[in-house]
Amino acid sequence: MASGLVLIAASGLALEVAEAALAAGVEVAGCVDDDATLWGTAAGGWLPVLGGLEQVVSRAEAPLVLCAGKGGVREQLAARLEAAGVGATRFARIVHPSVSIPASCSVGPGSVLLAGVVLTASVSVGRHVVAMPRVVLTHDDVVEDFATLCAGVTLGGSVRVGRGAYLGMASSVRERVTVGAGAVLGMGAVVTRDVPAGQTWVGVPARPR
Repeated sequence: MASGLVLIAASGLALEVAEAALAAGVEVAGCVDDDATLWGTAAGGWLPVLGGLEQVVSRAEAPLVLCAGKGGVREQLAARLEAAGVGATRFARIVHPSVSIPASCSVGPGSVLLAGVVLTASVSVGRHVVAMPRVVLTHDDVVEDFATLCAGVTLGGSVRVGRGAYLGMASSVRERVTVGAGAVLGMGAVVTRDVPAGQTWVGVPARPR
């Protein structure tokens, strides 16, 4: 039975995670998806779609990564897998080889750091976080579980990003500001004050939509 990495969701993110894993020398078995019409095909023309979530249980030794683009969906998948007996130890951390993680920083299981991500000092990244290319996390930042940081996001020092928050491409957050759980920042938003949980903020400076 194959023991290579299994990516959960036949998505664009799965293709990106697969490329990062391969660059890091990690064997990739393929991906799984709830959509039965995709089974037996290849996502992006090259990544095998192995079947449904039952493949995760049958490949008991295979490491896993949740590859749904939205943190809320990743959280739902994690709950389904936990109910099926899939423990937290199954989830792999995927870090592109261009990324250096300083000793003072931590990255939780299931999280993905794509090419060019920077962690400076004392950064804490939770579980199942996705940081797309060229995200910059500076000193004392905390990124909670299931958050998504799109390409080019920049956080000042001592920023906290809440559980399941979604930060759009090239958005930036001033130092010592909190982005609440489930909040959404629009592309290019410049955040200078705290964003309450569940709200969507856009613009420069960012304001509630």
